[in-house]
Amino acid sequence: MSRIGLSTYAFFWRMSSKVPNPLTLEQMLQQTAEMDVSVFQICDYPAIESWSDEQLQDLRQLADKLGITLELGTRGLGTTHLRRYLHMANILDARVVRSMFYTAEHRPSLDEAAELIAAVLPDFARQQVRLCLETYEQVKSGAMMSVINKFLSPWLCVCLDPANCVAGLELPEQVIANTAARVGNLHIKDFAFTRRDGWVGFTYAGCLMGEGLLDYDRMIASVRPVEREINQIVEHWLPWQDDAALTCEREAEWTRRTVEFLRSKQDQE
Repeated sequence: MSRIGLSTYAFFWRMSSKVPNPLTLEQMLQQTAEMDVSVFQICDYPAIESWSDEQLQDLRQLADKLGITLELGTRGLGTTHLRRYLHMANILDARVVRSMFYTAEHRPSLDEAAELIAAVLPDFARQQVRLCLETYEQVKSGAMMSVINKFLSPWLCVCLDPANCVAGLELPEQVIANTAARVGNLHIKDFAFTRRDGWVGFTYAGCLMGEGLLDYDRMIASVRPVEREINQIVEHWLPWQDDAALTCEREAEWTRRTVEFLRSKQDQE
């Protein structure tokens, strides 16, 4: 089964300090449940790293009450850091931890990345949690796969988001083809180029689902998320609008429209 989920990135502006009343994790979970969505990925939300076990248990209890499965997301391959996330995953009953090769402070070589993965992968396997490394422009998908394919473990996977790689001059279809066999998590957002004023360059940003360059059908045909039980996590690249109220309204609308798009595709299967 492939389930639809929301990411903290679907609430990017509504949880930010740019709005008068930023949403809490608990409020995001509540809004996720109100949309009848059953997965929530807490992604790049560093504050949770300092939460006590009791706070994490309270969050798990709320998610259970709302019928929501939790996933986690962070950055980097540091051993201590990823083991901390495994500990949190155990309390939250999360079966996915998404990460990336680099942090702002640490950019391992491919050999070093392989060594770091080797150090923690047995822990992920024992706990039966997927470590899903995301495609993005800082590491070419071919280079990333040269590391991932050193390991046959089903607990090391790709978090596929073809939009991220365009800035690295990789075509989305190339990224999909390179990674499809090892995908364990999908980030779903659409994207497009628009001309800047005066036709001086382009802006590359998010757009409403189904109106941009994401070839969703090709991606799904390649990855086969239903057959492989890969969740589809909604996020956005919504540029800031004229003010906070309009930005929040548009973000909520984009989320609703994306969920409707994904459900319509599921109905066609």
